[in-house]
Amino acid sequence: MEAKLQNKRPKHLDLLKIRHPLPSVVSILHRLSGVLLFFPGIPLLLCGLQSLLDSEQSYAALAVILLNPVVKIMLLLSAWFSLHHLCAGIRYLLLDLHYGVTLPQARASSKLVLMVGVMLTLLIGRVIW
Repeated sequence: MEAKLQNKRPKHLDLLKIRHPLPSVVSILHRLSGVLLFFPGIPLLLCGLQSLLDSEQSYAALAVILLNPVVKIMLLLSAWFSLHHLCAGIRYLLLDLHYGVTLPQARASSKLVLMVGVMLTLLIGRVIW
């Protein structure tokens, strides 16, 4: 009996070929956005704040750097990371309070998190450009 079960088991799981459900994708993006906000995000933010407050020359240099389109795209990505992380965090707080725990509600809240994060990022993008 055990030999039959072992033959049907996969030898390895290729996580890139498995189709994840939407709540799983939102969870993975929540964790990824948290890591990207913490490691490169916080040091860059503190460095930018330091140059803002240091002197007029460093403020002017930062203003020139922020006009670069590549830097604007990086700021937009950083905004999406923080907004997605915020929206998904609110979703997880509601799940901890047992709101939206059924599968259809979880799928709907996952779609809402993705849509709200992208819409708020696009609004910020209009301000940046």
